[in-house]
Amino acid sequence: MTAIPAALRRLALLVLPAGLAACSATEATRVPSAAGAGPSLYWPMAATGAQIDAGAARDMIAAYRSNKGLPPLALDPGLQRLAETESAAMAAAGRPSQADIVKTVAARMGFPEPGANLSAGYHTLAEAFSGWRESPSHNAVMLDPTATRMGIATAYAPGSKYKVYWALLVAK
Repeated sequence: MTAIPAALRRLALLVLPAGLAACSATEATRVPSAAGAGPSLYWPMAATGAQIDAGAARDMIAAYRSNKGLPPLALDPGLQRLAETESAAMAAAGRPSQADIVKTVAARMGFPEPGANLSAGYHTLAEAFSGWRESPSHNAVMLDPTATRMGIATAYAPGSKYKVYWALLVAK
């Protein structure tokens, strides 16, 4: 076994705790209290006050698109508000909406060629993403080559059949 020089050991003892503290502080500031610890793609959305990490969702979808030779999507405030409104409406109704209605609203708001993934029952971002990839129509929305912007939101309805409602909207 090779001996570690004393100077290197001292440096490691000084740097390692600071690095670990920085990592845990960063994670602690990103994790909402309702979500719990761990990567945000595994945060449970079936909880009062749970909020999706839209940046993490954007990054996950961007990596997926990149693997398919497509550019990333930018979060758009207007699509984000529409996704939040739609997920809340689905939760209030206790069922997923029809994508055509949301796409019509998005088009009227000035978003060209909108696409929508409206779904329910997935309890984490990882589950929703996996389900969307396995569905040809939902996968096509995520891989729309003309899309440049997105919004994503969830809403929780504890007394409903599906509990968690999802809206992913994309547009040029």
